[in-house]
Amino acid sequence: MTELEVNNLTKLYDKKKLALDSINFSVKLNGIFAIIGRNGAGKTTFLRILATQLLPTSGTVLVDGVDIIKEPGKIRERMAAVPQEARPVNWMTPQEMIFSYLLWRGYSYYEAKVKTSESLATLEITEFAKKPNRTLSGGTKRKVLVATAISTEADIIFLDEPTTGLDPISRQQIWSLLKRIKENKLIFLTTHYLEEAEELADMIGILDGGKLMGLGTLSDFRSKVDFDTVVKIYKKIKLPPGLRGNIIYEVDGIHVYTDSHFAAELSESLLKEGIPFSVSPLTLQDIFFNVVHKNEEK
Repeated sequence: MTELEVNNLTKLYDKKKLALDSINFSVKLNGIFAIIGRNGAGKTTFLRILATQLLPTSGTVLVDGVDIIKEPGKIRERMAAVPQEARPVNWMTPQEMIFSYLLWRGYSYYEAKVKTSESLATLEITEFAKKPNRTLSGGTKRKVLVATAISTEADIIFLDEPTTGLDPISRQQIWSLLKRIKENKLIFLTTHYLEEAEELADMIGILDGGKLMGLGTLSDFRSKVDFDTVVKIYKKIKLPPGLRGNIIYEVDGIHVYTDSHFAAELSESLLKEGIPFSVSPLTLQDIFFNVVHKNEEK
């Protein structure tokens, strides 16, 4: 298990733009830690600080008792990262890129050769091993970057939106890979795809406006809300009096977050009036919208 302790972590850009606002939490975890939030929520800033790529304005981060702000060299050998803006080296092939990276990290020629082949096979991109990176599709380039990170066998991996630009099949391949390798690793994952976090995450952190709005498992989040069902009404209507639950007005209609009993009553009323609607259990997307909506109201 990797122990992570974050204390009053704050990042201010240009002395005026607050990217992270006093983040505090402590977890002990092996598995996938998904960080979700809107654009500009602070996800990438948070990830870069944890990966020792960016200094905070204030605060501390301890990984297994090591202060990674003061002593980053003590932890970097355990880390590998795929930044959001990263691109494979155009003039190299995937095989050359992964192999040279492993040599740079201190692996022997033989070890680097074996691990390069293994990581290419794991990501199912062996057929592209000797093709220049500049000729590859965007999705395959992302796979090359992920293959480079996992080839190191680092036990702390940072993936900043690793499946952006991938087709559904390639995204599922990455999901399957992360599920297979996560047992003895701590994988930090930022994503815009809430279904991705719901599918993969052992721990979820919700950032909004630089603040940590929630931290826990999906079950934790579900247990903290007063409702378990969402009724999505695809039309702007006047809701009945005595409505129990949270109401969010969307462009396409109204989302009512309530308990299953009242959802049944509301559904019966909507059916009688011929109003289009759907009913479903609470998802991470629903939880996220409610958390962000409450933050906007403050």
